[in-house]
Amino acid sequence: MRFRYLLLPVVPMALQAQDVLDPLIVTASRTEEKESDTAYTVEEIDKTYIEQNKRRTLPDALQFTPGVLVQKTAYGHGSPYVRGFTGRQNLLMIDGVRMNNSIWRSGPVQYWNTVDPYSIDHLELVKSQGSVLYGSDAVGGTVNVFTKSSGFQEETDGAFFTHGSAYYEYRSNGDDSHIGRVESSFGVGGQYGVMLGISAKDYGDIRDSGVGLMRNTGYPEQDLDFRFDMALNKQTTLTLVHQQVNQDNVSRWHSTVFNPGWQHSGHVAQPGTWLARTLDQERSLTYVRVEQENDDSAFIKRWNATVSYQTQADSEKQYRTRTDRRYQIAELDTVGFDTSFESIIGPGSLVYGLDYYRDTVESEGYRKRATGGLNYDAATRPVADDSNYELFGAFAQYQWKPVDQFELTGGLRYTYAQAELGRYWDAAASTDRYGADRDWDNVVGSLRAIYRFTDCWSIYGGASQAFRAPNLDDLSGNLTARSGIASTGSVDVDPEEYITYEIGTRHNTENTSVNFAAFYTDVDDLIVGVPITSGSSTTVATNGRDGYVYGVELEGAWRFHPEWTVSGFGAWQDGRTETAAYLGGPIVDEPGSRLLPLTGSVALRWTAPSEAFWIEGRVLAAAEENRLTASDRADNQRIPSMGTPNYIVYMLHGGWRASEFLELTAGLENITNEDYRNHGSGQNEAGFNTILGAKLIW
Repeated sequence: MRFRYLLLPVVPMALQAQDVLDPLIVTASRTEEKESDTAYTVEEIDKTYIEQNKRRTLPDALQFTPGVLVQKTAYGHGSPYVRGFTGRQNLLMIDGVRMNNSIWRSGPVQYWNTVDPYSIDHLELVKSQGSVLYGSDAVGGTVNVFTKSSGFQEETDGAFFTHGSAYYEYRSNGDDSHIGRVESSFGVGGQYGVMLGISAKDYGDIRDSGVGLMRNTGYPEQDLDFRFDMALNKQTTLTLVHQQVNQDNVSRWHSTVFNPGWQHSGHVAQPGTWLARTLDQERSLTYVRVEQENDDSAFIKRWNATVSYQTQADSEKQYRTRTDRRYQIAELDTVGFDTSFESIIGPGSLVYGLDYYRDTVESEGYRKRATGGLNYDAATRPVADDSNYELFGAFAQYQWKPVDQFELTGGLRYTYAQAELGRYWDAAASTDRYGADRDWDNVVGSLRAIYRFTDCWSIYGGASQAFRAPNLDDLSGNLTARSGIASTGSVDVDPEEYITYEIGTRHNTENTSVNFAAFYTDVDDLIVGVPITSGSSTTVATNGRDGYVYGVELEGAWRFHPEWTVSGFGAWQDGRTETAAYLGGPIVDEPGSRLLPLTGSVALRWTAPSEAFWIEGRVLAAAEENRLTASDRADNQRIPSMGTPNYIVYMLHGGWRASEFLELTAGLENITNEDYRNHGSGQNEAGFNTILGAKLIW
């Protein structure tokens, strides 16, 4: 979101004009280009924005982005809806490495919360990108998180350097939550650099004015990130990255007896009934990358190759009653390879490459015996055990400027996906089965264009296809979804297909920034859980939904005085779906599920002439959301009767650079102590909250 960068006080104005007001983007085309040159709606969020606005998680960092609904099943589980899609319909990457894997389930997922926001240098969101450049899943949007590095190439050549910082944050709402971060970088300028960061978080239980204390919403988290960069020669760089995340006892609060229900202006959300429901989450990523940049005379102008290894461990405890205790465990290893090239061919530039990912999954489930101890229980296993999933893609995209003002971009991708199921639970037959193989292939395309009327004003648009192959959860999932619905997979499902049409315009000057976009996404064969029979609380995955989502987004900023900037955004979505009421039942026409209500925000910021002080006030508002599907209405612990109420919340953030070694920040959030929740969330947002931060720099 370019206008955010009008607001940053610590960047020199000359740099703002060159880089900050029009930052370089790589995710939209797999090559560097200015944001104003992209034929997509793009948002960029950097580490300064995350720190100053006290964004606690990666999903929270997207909260003030038009077209994004940040759903939170739990305090430690957030899942952004981008243009009407969430979870596995959006693609999350870290430094270009796919985080999406084959056990991501339907609907909101917790995995976005396993990216430590304090390890982020910046992130890019490309909306409605489609599947050409990065493969399956990128329907609503593609988010590429770029990790912090030592910046050794900007240091004095041949000179040893060292930098570091220590950050502490206190949050009053959350039983005195505490966040700490220490990071250090060192190396030799132009030769190599090392970046090491450690974060520790202790979140307490939050409270608000409607529900009161939400017991067991707090949780601890520990994070480690390491990055090593080395210049092999003037053109070639080697990068090694490793990161680990550990979360313990994250409660799905809405399911439990600690959720007393919620009433607000006639809207009623039901209480939970389980004694406890907690998840432990572990994730790691290691990758090695070699990249090279040559001059324009070389056939291959740029290339890179990446080998990656990831682990993910999910462990869920469900204490439904004193005698019904269930445990679900899923462990996944992912190896990946990705390579891309850029060549100048004819009048344009061609980006092309290959990518391959292979998941290996082990899964088990247990139930507690009446006499104590645990029994292995196949019916409790969350996904097929001893299973593999492969995803291969080959792509090419060509950018061509027939004239200086007009650029045309077209691309194609071939995808092959294969699933090999080991032991999986057949819910329909109430038996354990072994061995089922499925494979699919697909070709998708994208055609985009941008026309520049002037240096400041352009119009862009086009059409992009997306494709999502069924994953292991679609085929064999065995989970509890929404408010206690038993959700099972099916080996008979087929791929989902999408096409998005978009048109937008942007106008940017030194002191103003405006962007408007409209989109329409057509959905075919969406995989959803459909009740087995009318009124059943058990669903089975099927290609049971067709439909569409469309919407408009507007954002802008105006620096009307050297010290003052006003900014804001507004967004609205609508859509319809045709869904089977139950297996073999009639087709029901319904609204889209969990659509973004009319949402907007306005912020006013003052920066002192010395740039040592800044303060920003913001108001965020959302209209009532009562466009509900049958499954939304059944999700009555999260979505109240008559829908989610409207809200208006106020917040104030400020900072003082006391010296070159010390930065102090403070925030007041939800100043009026409004009791509210984001649509589809499993709990209310925190009430009035005081946030204090201090950062030592050396």
